[in-house]
Amino acid sequence: MSIRFFGLTTCVACKKVKEYLDQSGVEYDCVFVDKLTGAEREEAVRELTAHNPRATFPTVVAKGVVVVGLDLEKLQKTMQVYTSAN
Repeated sequence: MSIRFFGLTTCVACKKVKEYLDQSGVEYDCVFVDKLTGAEREEAVRELTAHNPRATFPTVVAKGVVVVGLDLEKLQKTMQVYTSAN
């Protein structure tokens, strides 16, 4: 999957970004880091920090473009480019 969403289940901004992704109709991989444990969590954090060294939430990665935080304008532009390329 080319789009990955990293979030926390308790994060309000994460919920809003997830809602946006759900409504946009794109397929994406949802990773709630706080639901993971052990090696699976460590791997998710490694992947997250490779794209967002501060490891803040939410983080969306789409074909190399990284959207951090509740930046719906950037997320919308990124999804438009992503869907037109696919």
